[in-house]
Amino acid sequence: MKPAILLVEPMMDAIERDLDAAYTVHRLYDAAQQSRIQADLGTIRAAVTGGGTGLSAEWVARLPALGLIAINGVGTDKVDLAETARRGIHVSTTPGVLTGDVADMAMALLLAVMRRIVDGDRMVRDGRWAAGGQLPLGSRLGGRKLAILGLGQIGRAIARRAEAFDAEILYWNRSPVETPSGWTCIDTPERLAAEADILVVAVAATPQTESIVSAAVLDALGPNGILVNVARGNVVDEAALLSALQQAQIAAAGLDVFRNEPTIDPAFARLDNVVLAPHQGSATVSTREDMGALVLANLADHFAGRTPRTSVNADRIQETHSA
Repeated sequence: MKPAILLVEPMMDAIERDLDAAYTVHRLYDAAQQSRIQADLGTIRAAVTGGGTGLSAEWVARLPALGLIAINGVGTDKVDLAETARRGIHVSTTPGVLTGDVADMAMALLLAVMRRIVDGDRMVRDGRWAAGGQLPLGSRLGGRKLAILGLGQIGRAIARRAEAFDAEILYWNRSPVETPSGWTCIDTPERLAAEADILVVAVAATPQTESIVSAAVLDALGPNGILVNVARGNVVDEAALLSALQQAQIAAAGLDVFRNEPTIDPAFARLDNVVLAPHQGSATVSTREDMGALVLANLADHFAGRTPRTSVNADRIQETHSA
């Protein structure tokens, strides 16, 4: 009999076919399966979900046989890591395979803002260019100070790309890290923003980084500054960001993530100085295939009695259950 798993949100068709071949898949997003899921709660031994969705504490509590939450992404902020460790439930992610694409997205948003790509597209489409309209001049990235808030794998990948555009790299990280010569460490997010022309947010979402991009940080970034966020919506004080954009306290923003997504604050759509994307950082075919393959590998490890290869809480589980 195939092991039972809970699939919280859809994945690529090919990955779902592999899941169906190996497991009895209960699809939480399918209204027609809800009665069956309720009847089989006690048999579900793993859950597969996205980083932006996670698995609520309520659902964790309802699954007594749960041993793995396999996240198709790198964010763990929507899972209670303390409770999962207490219960011995592994939480795995898909690190590394999406790094390049998220870094590319950061650069795409930044260039779209600086070179007015979206404005130019609209001008051509609606005939204003043909009618003699002119697009306001854009900004050059070369020679600018590009600051990265959070120098993990994604932050480093962004820095390397920005270096190729001749940008100067500044960064802040919660813990000391080794970096190439020429990258400058700044000791606080506020000072980082004050030194920067561009602030790119790549910090992991944790309770400690909630609203780390505060009104004070945005004020320090200043009226010529640009913000790019490819991390999580909750690392930015969104009310402060909207106010800063509306009042021209910063120049512009490029955003791939939001609080309460996909139902974002409608005020963003009324602004001309922001480029919006629907959380597309890892949304390429190749990366989603690689992410899905790593989810499958973590599931295979779990059901073979091995520690999932990219478990983020294996040490914490061991400490908790050996105490």
